[in-house]
Amino acid sequence: MLPRMRLAAILVILNATVAGADGPKDNQPDTVRRMPKPGIKVSPADRETLETGLTELHAAIDKLNASRDPWILELIPDVQIYHRAVHDALKYEEFFDAKEISKAKALLKEGQKRAAELSQKTAPWAGQTGLVVRGYVSKIDGSVQPYGLVVPESKRGGARPEHRLDVWFNGRNETLSEVNFMDQHSHQAGQFTPADTIVLKPYGRYCNAFKFAGEVDVLEALESVKQRYRIDEDRISVRGFSMGGAAAWQFAVHYPDRWFAANPGAGFSETPRFLKVFQQETLAPTSYEKTLWHLYDCTDYAANLIACPTVAYSGELDNQKQAADVMAEALKEEGIELTHIIGPKTKHAYHPAAKLEVERRMESLAARGRQKFPSEVTLVTYTLKYNRMHWLSIDGLGEHWKRARVHASLGDQTVAVKTENVDSISLEFPPGWAPFRITTPVEVTIDGVKVDGGRPLSDRSWICRLDRKGDGWKVGSPSDQELRKRSDLQGPIDDAFMDSFVFVLPTGKGENARFNEWAGHESARAIEHWRRQFRGEPRVKNDVDVTSADIATANLVLWGDPATNAVLKRIADRLPIPWNHERIKAGDREFSSENHGLILIAPNPLNARRYVVLNSGFTYREYDYLNNARQVPKLPDWAVINLETPPDSRTPGSVVAADFFNERWEWKGPTPPDELRLGRRGGNLRLEHGPHSIFLPTETMV
Repeated sequence: MLPRMRLAAILVILNATVAGADGPKDNQPDTVRRMPKPGIKVSPADRETLETGLTELHAAIDKLNASRDPWILELIPDVQIYHRAVHDALKYEEFFDAKEISKAKALLKEGQKRAAELSQKTAPWAGQTGLVVRGYVSKIDGSVQPYGLVVPESKRGGARPEHRLDVWFNGRNETLSEVNFMDQHSHQAGQFTPADTIVLKPYGRYCNAFKFAGEVDVLEALESVKQRYRIDEDRISVRGFSMGGAAAWQFAVHYPDRWFAANPGAGFSETPRFLKVFQQETLAPTSYEKTLWHLYDCTDYAANLIACPTVAYSGELDNQKQAADVMAEALKEEGIELTHIIGPKTKHAYHPAAKLEVERRMESLAARGRQKFPSEVTLVTYTLKYNRMHWLSIDGLGEHWKRARVHASLGDQTVAVKTENVDSISLEFPPGWAPFRITTPVEVTIDGVKVDGGRPLSDRSWICRLDRKGDGWKVGSPSDQELRKRSDLQGPIDDAFMDSFVFVLPTGKGENARFNEWAGHESARAIEHWRRQFRGEPRVKNDVDVTSADIATANLVLWGDPATNAVLKRIADRLPIPWNHERIKAGDREFSSENHGLILIAPNPLNARRYVVLNSGFTYREYDYLNNARQVPKLPDWAVINLETPPDSRTPGSVVAADFFNERWEWKGPTPPDELRLGRRGGNLRLEHGPHSIFLPTETMV
């Protein structure tokens, strides 16, 4: 058994997670502090020692790669994480305290030790119990990313040889570099280490509440652990505190059928109400920003917790108790009472008695395990990004960002389905799991329409795909050749950075100096801030160097305009919004190319299974780094930027028009407004027509 941490140590760790945390002082967009903060100066002697160690470790890694031994190559990321952690801290000046220099030296020694062991065809750490740090190579940008593990000493055997696994999300820590993360998880087990349980502690690519690339990091780290350890697929949970509690809410509602339980503590569960309470912020979102809150606001997805048993925790005096309170309200509307354990007279920490009660309930839920194929499923979503629940998937929406809901239940050789804002669904049981007789067709009743769902196959598998035709439903699905929004190809712009992507820089010489300056500034900023906020070096290529393999395997982020970017020139006339040297034409609206730029996401005309993005990295900016609840998409599927207003901490310039494409990736056209609203953002006036926003520089107003 792993040693239990004393309460004092637990409270220290919990309180440390909010060091440098956000607050009302961070509500000034014109005076945004840098995050992460600038590091300390490294002495010449320490720099020389670290550089020598990095050179030696790099050479050892090169020798391991040269072996081309598949077994060695599989384990090299466990060595590379040590080199990258120290290399980046030194290169980007991310040593925040003098003590971190000695941590880096220790990490280099451990990396060199692992490299030497691996060269001898051994990997003792792979079978090590207790605290272990390991790594994997991310599909997003090819970076090696670390994760921490607590591996129990017990060897599972008997009828249940696999281990339970708890995914534990850490709290906010603005100085959590790779060096600090790896050192921490080499020495601290954490406050929850259940018996016979592997605890996975993902890095999450720094301080983003495990969203966007941080979300993908969790899923990739989890898959890495599954490949390396014997994990019981039906006994995996998500847990966390503070920012980690926010992550636990998010993974619970967006991937509810993957876990036997969720245990969120404190944190936040949605954006607008939390920012008003915790940040004391006066919000003035555009209509599309409000719409995009539906991506991560867990209250919108509360019904999905029907599939995921949830044990929430809050301190009685913690203002982040708000997260569980608003989730309790949302669940009550679904007829569900939230299990909410409250630590009496406790602020932002776990109360010892409450901790014991939480553990008692989680152990009971783990003993039961996840229910794989329940007889009833309810799925709520606003986007095809999150479209699955057990044996049901939503393959097409009536309209994105409006609530879609499906309830399906199994009967004796029947399935009853009721839908809302859904145009296409799939019902699927893998071999061995179809609960029907194989000699009789399954009758499916969907929205009152009865259809023949066909018979299960001899291996007891069954698939039925249903597509809405006019006012009714038919068996079948939309053609794969049809251009439409589908899962992982539905936008908004930020979705392109949750899979493999390449920044494509222009080499042409355009005549529009103002645009060229803007595009150059924004592309350089995107490269810098991807590494700073999402801890990877983005792949960058010139337009003339893009290959067919790049087009086949990556989302292409094209910088420049049709005159300067050769790839964009090839596809400009096939994008939903035409753009040439004279004008940008968004439906019936036109903007001069002389002083406007286009930001856009759409399926790549050269490969409709991948995105093309124009002139944008992830869309939240410096102001939003200061509170994790602000880290949500700031632009929809397209936006026209007036370049006369320079970029700032919140926008890439003056957004004069922005909206979503329809379900076929077409320009929707303006919706007749219910009202005309006039607001202000920075130095601009904002005119809102329904879901559309127009920004007008104040100097143009009379």
